[in-house]
Amino acid sequence: MAVTIQEVARAANVSPSTVSNVLNGRDSRMLPETKVRVEQAIAQLGYRPNRAARQLRTGRIQMLGLVVPSVANPFWGTFAQLVESVALRSGFRVLLCNSERDPQREAEYLEELWADGVSSVLLCSSLPSISHVQPFLERGMTIVAFDRTSQLGDPPSLTNVSVDNSLGAQLATSHLLELGHRRLAFVSGRVHSVNRKERLDGFLSTVDRAGIAANEVLVWKDSGSGRAGDLDAAEVGRAAARELLSRPCPPTAFVATNDMFAIGVCAGVRDAGLRVGADVSVVGFDDIMLADLTFPALTTIRQPLPGMAAATVDYLLDGAAGQPGQSVLMRPELIVRASTGRCATGESQ
Repeated sequence: MAVTIQEVARAANVSPSTVSNVLNGRDSRMLPETKVRVEQAIAQLGYRPNRAARQLRTGRIQMLGLVVPSVANPFWGTFAQLVESVALRSGFRVLLCNSERDPQREAEYLEELWADGVSSVLLCSSLPSISHVQPFLERGMTIVAFDRTSQLGDPPSLTNVSVDNSLGAQLATSHLLELGHRRLAFVSGRVHSVNRKERLDGFLSTVDRAGIAANEVLVWKDSGSGRAGDLDAAEVGRAAARELLSRPCPPTAFVATNDMFAIGVCAGVRDAGLRVGADVSVVGFDDIMLADLTFPALTTIRQPLPGMAAATVDYLLDGAAGQPGQSVLMRPELIVRASTGRCATGESQ
């Protein structure tokens, strides 16, 4: 039979309310030895709080929702692990959902989470409109939007946490320009999310400042399948590189909207009989674990994921406590590896 809170109280020689205070983090005024005694009794008896009973008492459960585009991209798997680690330290569990950036699927997930008593959700699709989640905000759900900057018309209660995507693309593009590249290409799936649009804008603004006309750069935005490219990013990147490199004046360098697209671009470069980092340079975005394991290792833009994960959970819990929405923008970092090198064609001369 399940151990009760009363049994824990008897074993620790305290009242049940004292045990409850320890379980719920209300121990700031408690003697340290009392807290230790309760924690030892919990461990010895194997006590586990009844989640349903806690929900009845508090109106909410210690659970956060996490809606990502797809863990097929290792970036989202890493981010989910970091969010879970931070949440666990605050006594929360995490429910993971994959939405493929589909507003209808996201709304269905939010409805199910709300029905199960989950009232705090981290939303990672970076869609420009959040009209599909507005009804849940009005019900009292706390939502933090990740990898998305504040947009015109956003409700004041919405918090946004993002890296500076435009700056990241500027760092990537400037690095290639400094290496002498002038025939540049940008590769992405559908550019219908805030983060991808900002990365494209950062790329275009940087080549413009360098005096390169917009019609002299190549922008590949896959739109034939209607998908965002989260599930098939590597294959899209490969197809883009093969097609662009077959043109009369092929690019000597690529900026990809994320590392999975960049890994695909590298495969397409090899398919064309060219060498990544020597004949053609490639820069990704995210710095996923695979970036340093590819050959040659991928130059990329690193997002400060541990800090971003901590910020999102903090803002979720603050929002659940009734704090107003706010936004935070974090700085990316250029990580130079072997997939980029000086332009070998002499075009910069």
